[in-house]
Amino acid sequence: MRLPTILTAITGAILSCGLGLPAALHAAAPDRPSVLAVDGERLRLEQISQDVTDLANTLARVQDVAGLAVVLVKDDRILLSHGAGATAIGSGDPVDADTVFRLASLSKAFAATVAGQLVREGALDWQMLVQPWLPGFRLANDDDATRATLRDLLSHRVGLPFNTLDRRLEANEPYPLLVEALPQVPMTCPVGDCFGYQNIAFSLVGDLIFATTGDFYSYQVEKRLFDPLGMHSATYGRPALEDGDNWARPHVRRNGQLQPVTPKDTYYRVAPAAGINASITDLGQWLIANMGGRPEVLPSALLEELFQPVVDTPYEIRGNGWRRHRLDSAGYGLGWRIMDYAGERLVFHAGAVQGYRAMLGFLPEHRFGIAVLWNSEAVAPSGLMATTLDRYLELPARDWLNLDRLRYRPQPLPRQASGN
Repeated sequence: MRLPTILTAITGAILSCGLGLPAALHAAAPDRPSVLAVDGERLRLEQISQDVTDLANTLARVQDVAGLAVVLVKDDRILLSHGAGATAIGSGDPVDADTVFRLASLSKAFAATVAGQLVREGALDWQMLVQPWLPGFRLANDDDATRATLRDLLSHRVGLPFNTLDRRLEANEPYPLLVEALPQVPMTCPVGDCFGYQNIAFSLVGDLIFATTGDFYSYQVEKRLFDPLGMHSATYGRPALEDGDNWARPHVRRNGQLQPVTPKDTYYRVAPAAGINASITDLGQWLIANMGGRPEVLPSALLEELFQPVVDTPYEIRGNGWRRHRLDSAGYGLGWRIMDYAGERLVFHAGAVQGYRAMLGFLPEHRFGIAVLWNSEAVAPSGLMATTLDRYLELPARDWLNLDRLRYRPQPLPRQASGN
């Protein structure tokens, strides 16, 4: 059977209605409906997991995709932890559940969470002013600089334009010089009055943590989150990524071909905003903790503080694909995007740096979540989260992946590797 025919068959199966129980199951043991319900839900989750595995394997053959990894979590259980494709095109090395990727802006939730832990201990306060602790912090309006708080940093309400000075960061300008340049940037609004997504200003939270604890920011994250949650391959920085035995090389399209490239240092310089490396196995533990499964590390009161929307982000609803069709509202909390996904609360973040993409979302009330990591700039894998949420919520099927319109590599990929 030719590949397009196979893809059409897979797509048709995935986009069909949810799994129905066999008639024999319905007829059996009518006096035990709770057992049937449990068995039915288990079978439904198994089918969703298998469908996601099939989709990941299909996406790994898309020409713009090198490799990807996906994890599904329900309650405190890993339903699926799967890798597909290659760590580097032409290498023969497969992506598996322990392959390390860059998380890019998924890192922001870790910064907010450590800040929240320090708030609960009294070392920080959400309303603490930035400037007394960081006297060099300035904005174009001096009064605004004196009013900026920790909460403003973590919710992107500093009053600066979107992605302020990111181009200079990408041009290898050091982070301290970029902080010094903030007063040169005209304000969009007074501090606290509007949303403007930041990387440089957001990363001041790391400086605040150092100023108040005397400990390096990355050590605080390792001590408070990576180690207690069992995120054993999670690290900060380019050397830590490249020193590993199993890491995904970034890929970009050059001269019409997908090619591996050397990771850039730039966004590692703003560690709170975009500095973490981790595997999909690590993100499974991170999902469990954020869905309430590790209260000794992330108590429910802290999670609710982080997940409370602070500022509206209506531009998300006007986005493409699932954002336009599934979101009824969107806002930003503390390090997390908080959305209404077809009537359900969705806690979400995405990330992008050169040659890597990341996406993580979960439904707190259902304790169901998914994370996807891939080592290219392909668009197609970004539809996998919405496809999976739709299946779980039994929403009308939509083709968020556009599988039939994608181009596929004819050559075989490395062996596929899965783990639980």
